[in-house]
Amino acid sequence: MLRVLGALKVAAADQIQRIGAPHLTFRHADKETPSKRKQARTASHTGALSDMRKHGLSENGGSTETGDSLRHLTTKGLQAASYELRRPVTEMGSTARGAGSSGASHPMAVNETVIAMLRPKPNMAVAVDPPHVQAAVDAPDSIGTIASYWTEVSLPATGTWNAPGKGGAQADIVLTAPQDQVPLLFIEVDNCHESAEELADKLEKYARFFRRKVKDTDGKERPMWRTRWSAPDTWSGDRTHPPVLLVFNRLGERNPDRTVPRLAELTRHLWQGSGRRAVTTTTTAGSRSLRPAWGT
Repeated sequence: MLRVLGALKVAAADQIQRIGAPHLTFRHADKETPSKRKQARTASHTGALSDMRKHGLSENGGSTETGDSLRHLTTKGLQAASYELRRPVTEMGSTARGAGSSGASHPMAVNETVIAMLRPKPNMAVAVDPPHVQAAVDAPDSIGTIASYWTEVSLPATGTWNAPGKGGAQADIVLTAPQDQVPLLFIEVDNCHESAEELADKLEKYARFFRRKVKDTDGKERPMWRTRWSAPDTWSGDRTHPPVLLVFNRLGERNPDRTVPRLAELTRHLWQGSGRRAVTTTTTAGSRSLRPAWGT
């Protein structure tokens, strides 16, 4: 649970269970209602979260729009999670205090995006309901592990990593999974409330960050993003920036099928490349990325 909360910042017990103990999702099918099934499969996690709270590692952080309690780590909990995730404390981010004060619809969408990419596999030996378990096991492989994901990451256009200045972006998710051929991917999750112009402004801030150069520990000047993450060299060197994936969660009134073409027009200068083929990717979850692939 420290690993999950350290990566996601704020989450419901249901999400923590689905990532950390996915076999429980296929138990308690004999309960009368979905709410009772959820209560049964998350009981151990709820109890453990209560113990963590007693030890000053986590706190309750409001609730979702559907009434699920939210939990987030304290400063002490972030330090403990940094050890579990093998990350420097300076890269753990904030405690996400207050994230659940208004229903946390965006953090929940970010978490569901991580779960959709992780595709946690249940253990057949400890799960029940074999047909559904087998279907989950046979699903496409995951991308990375929970330790491959960072959320709410500041990308400073000015200032430092620890004290970002104005004009920078904040990535909803940063994914590093070189073992799955995804060395570095930035992910923006939109609940279909923002216009194409607003999304284009976010991508301009990404580009501003990607262009920023600073002196590395060896005294040489490099793109700032390379001082924290690694990615393969490309034919154009650092003129090719890391890809940004847009994930649309259809909660708001805006139709992404209409937003994307306008967004492509507004940001063409960022993704079309120089005389090379640009790539538009559509996933089964309805997400699209407008970016040059690594090496193109």
